[in-house]
Amino acid sequence: MKKTHLITMLIVIALLVSASTPLPGILASPGAVAPDLGAAESFVALASSTVTNTGLGTFYGDVGVSPGTEVVGILPSMVINGAIHIADTLAGQAQTDANTAYNMLAGQACGTNLTDLDLGGMTLQPGVYCFDTSAQLTGALVLDAMNNPDAVWVFQIGSTLTTASASTVTVINGGKALNTYWQVGSSATLGTGTCFKGNILAYASITLDTGASLTGRALSLNGAVTMETNGSTIITRTPLLPIYLPIIQR
Repeated sequence: MKKTHLITMLIVIALLVSASTPLPGILASPGAVAPDLGAAESFVALASSTVTNTGLGTFYGDVGVSPGTEVVGILPSMVINGAIHIADTLAGQAQTDANTAYNMLAGQACGTNLTDLDLGGMTLQPGVYCFDTSAQLTGALVLDAMNNPDAVWVFQIGSTLTTASASTVTVINGGKALNTYWQVGSSATLGTGTCFKGNILAYASITLDTGASLTGRALSLNGAVTMETNGSTIITRTPLLPIYLPIIQR
């Protein structure tokens, strides 16, 4: 009889432990809210100091800088469905609105703390995820919308965001890349060949290394946006070839 009671207790304990543990590879944290980007919504690249492109490219959306006055390596003919804005009213308002959105993202309650964990290999449900310091992506991150087209992901990163070469972010089950927000406390660097998704709002600089692509926006509040395309050809809303290209989409 004592043995039976002991087995029963062990089963109950096991059930309680399993009930409190997230499913492998899936971390749920509801409550993420998309910010209003205001005037920044039309921009694919926005910086405080400079926007630099080192190769050929096509930008679908506005490109701007404020209060800085340098946009390097981008000709008006390279900008489709948008324009280059250098320290003008729209670029200034976009910076103001991007700052407001950044603070709104930073103020949301963290649902799941991922400090010291690599995002590579994870599958994340919609919600708010935070890193006390830096965040690293090595490999593949999957964002599962769970058949909700309005699903939102917010990543709050205390310092840097860095991806290893050829890393990927994929949105599945009806989700939208533009419903993903990366609030970065300092700078973001997308490694060579990275295929990234979401809106990056970085306090300092944003760098896309050779062949990195971004489906979303690169909004730098107090630094530069640098795209090291090194002669690659496309910065656009949709990939034109089934290979990694330096893309900024929105």
